[in-house]
Amino acid sequence: MLVFRLRKLEMANLAGAVAITLVLRLPPEDVLVRALFAGLLNVLVYLNNDYLDVAIDADAPDKDPAKVAFLRDHMGAAVGAQLVLLLILAAIGWMHSRGLLVVLALGGGICWAYSARLKHTALLDVLAMAAWGVVMPLCGAPLDSALGIALALQLGLMSAVFEPIQTMRDHRADSALGIRTTAVVLGVPSTLRLTRALMLLCALYAALVLHPVAGAIAVVAITMPLRDAERGPEPVERFWTRIKLVYGLAWLAACALCYLGEGSHGWLLSVDGAARLPVGAWR
Repeated sequence: MLVFRLRKLEMANLAGAVAITLVLRLPPEDVLVRALFAGLLNVLVYLNNDYLDVAIDADAPDKDPAKVAFLRDHMGAAVGAQLVLLLILAAIGWMHSRGLLVVLALGGGICWAYSARLKHTALLDVLAMAAWGVVMPLCGAPLDSALGIALALQLGLMSAVFEPIQTMRDHRADSALGIRTTAVVLGVPSTLRLTRALMLLCALYAALVLHPVAGAIAVVAITMPLRDAERGPEPVERFWTRIKLVYGLAWLAACALCYLGEGSHGWLLSVDGAARLPVGAWR
């Protein structure tokens, strides 16, 4: 499962969480614990997603039938593994940082709702993934860190861009299965327009809140062409890969500039790396 997700670049929030810990200059032991927590949380949520989707995945052409069959034959073990992971994560959060318990509850809850219902509901699939994209990287930040919150919000906006692209990639298969995602309900052309609007919002946020250079890189995504999206998943997959590359560069630039400046320096808002929000009990 993990290898499959990593190959598809679907665990980028883990790298995002670690990047936030480095930008915030957290102590090495804090970085290690938060990275471990983020890794285990990803295992939990993706296992839960595959568990809930096992019936759908059995008919999906892009899934490994042997792996799907193995999970279907070991559903009880999958439930047990999720409970063990949940207990381990709760123990880490309780001992290390109560803020991690908030991330566990929100991140796990959003993922469960997304997998069980929201990813089959037009527009709510995008909103849920945007929220998940904010919460999961917060593994890497004390919840009273203004800069950490600002960086996580940027990742949430990037996730909001990725979700409609994913629904465009899968729209033919989802339509055949009766799954009403954003692309199935709105159609590919309208979903692409929504994606472009979200790209603009993402670039504006980067420029206004984090750093103009990050915003200038992110705006390149809007210029990326997408042709023949309705013919199959391959053109959309290539488009998605290019967008991931652009946003990866924008994210690295934002992190580097925030780290060197010890805070963000957007056009309208500068966030001091030492600034704290009034929620210190949840560090």
